Amino acid sequence: METVSRKRAAPTTRSPRVWGTWAAVGFAWLVTRLPLKLALDTGRALGWAAYHLSAGRRHIARVNLSLCFPEVGGAERERRLKQVFQHVGAGAMEAAITWLNPNSPLGKRVQIEGLEHLRNAHAQGRGVLLLGGHFTCLDTFSPALTQHVDMDVMYRRSKNPVWDWLQLRGRRRYYGAVIERSDVRALLRALKAGHIVWYAADQDYGPKHSVFAPFFGVPAATITTPSRLAQFNESPVVFLEIYRDWHTLAWHVTLRPAPPGYPTGDEVADATRANELVEEAVARHPDQYLWIHRRFKTRPQGEVRPY
Repeated sequence: METVSRKRAAPTTRSPRVWGTWAAVGFAWLVTRLPLKLALDTGRALGWAAYHLSAGRRHIARVNLSLCFPEVGGAERERRLKQVFQHVGAGAMEAAITWLNPNSPLGKRVQIEGLEHLRNAHAQGRGVLLLGGHFTCLDTFSPALTQHVDMDVMYRRSKNPVWDWLQLRGRRRYYGAVIERSDVRALLRALKAGHIVWYAADQDYGPKHSVFAPFFGVPAATITTPSRLAQFNESPVVFLEIYRDWHTLAWHVTLRPAPPGYPTGDEVADATRANELVEEAVARHPDQYLWIHRRFKTRPQGEVRPY
């Protein structure tokens, strides 16, 4: 008898398979109504729980830290690893606050330095590529920065329809357009129309459209899309860095123009410089980067994955 293989249908927002996600969203909605410090402390506690319960992500982050900071070992590395998870938990709660509670005072606690660089670049009329890294407070600056300038944003579609709906709904509150990362044509149209586009392009998306460039001295698959886009439309590039200060309950955004001559037209040189910009920001606050991502999963031929 012939066996017929049937592909499992993708879940919808009403599927029982995502009821757990809806429960998490409901919990997050309740927490976002708490005083800001208490909500963030809840996020830190969730991060602490994730450190103990998520062996896979803990392993990934530990490997990343050992590769990028080989001089930091033993108890100090483990202490930093725990801090990473606390920041990841806090970042998740900040995103929930940003998306689910627009009346929160969080946006008023974001301090922006270098806004004139973004405005000057925008005034050139060729669009602006706002580049940055996956810091754990990735969405926190949205309410503050978009009060000063109109912006679009790149995002990665999620396989979970509830999560995808939530991030689209939340980001559309602040951004003019939310562009899926594979839709390069939409990104080009936005730049040609003179828009500012926020693009965190520092993750490993595989070998396609990537080159190997050092990240903390380790070869890392780095996409060439940002430099090619900037060249195509002659759009100026501005780099964004953000970190949180636990003690003052404040978030600090710094905007800097791209180094002179960037992009150069040399894909490896441009990818290397982009990674250096992220490195410099990470080195200032190493526990606030998203180390739970498999940054080094794509390896040069013959090299074994470190995870």
